[in-house]
Amino acid sequence: MNKTSWIIFSVVTAGLFGLLIFFSNTNSTKINVDSVNLTAVQTGNKQNGNIGDQVFGKAGSKVTLINYGDFQCPGCGSAHSTIKTVTELYKEQIQFVFRNFVLTDIHANAKAAAGAAEAAGLQGKYWEMHNKIYESQSDWENLSGTERADFFTNYAKSLKLDTTKFNTDVASSAIGDKLDYDKALGVKAGVDATPTFYLNGTKLDSDVWGDEAKLKDAINTELKKAGIELPASEK
Repeated sequence: MNKTSWIIFSVVTAGLFGLLIFFSNTNSTKINVDSVNLTAVQTGNKQNGNIGDQVFGKAGSKVTLINYGDFQCPGCGSAHSTIKTVTELYKEQIQFVFRNFVLTDIHANAKAAAGAAEAAGLQGKYWEMHNKIYESQSDWENLSGTERADFFTNYAKSLKLDTTKFNTDVASSAIGDKLDYDKALGVKAGVDATPTFYLNGTKLDSDVWGDEAKLKDAINTELKKAGIELPASEK
């Protein structure tokens, strides 16, 4: 790609990320989720743009850990390492669900980051992008326009995604609907800060999800209740 073509590509890409932020800002308040079971893994439907919950681990497990998070939230970024370690340890026992609860009013780049993760998910690389974004939070949180778009597009390239599809998906109404739907679920659940975690429907205190040993203990208790064998290291 020559210099002129790259400039045009960058400007268009920046515009797409900007559109995602604009159109998804307040729509979550218009979504009716009164009949939705918040503890159940959500499948694709008309309201969420046919993009279901992002699930890591053992799909269908009787033990579910749900995180309502914001990619630009400092607390979410700090918690990421612990959550990643624990969910990797229990990936054969539990299912971990991430739902977007984007705080656009205070985190200007959070919606673009969430859109990038969901777009990667449409090409089978959600968790890879999710982890990269959290682990580089300080590198992109203050970027704007073209810089932000280029940053996430370069991540898409590193994951060997189709970047044309990636950027189209980022700006799509489907991903906008997914982000709005996730937030509507969080509002119904009573989420008022990020991150917020629910283990089998019970909200976890920060001193639990923020402490690896306590989080393991909470998960082990639920596994025993469900009759699920613990990981070898926890026996």
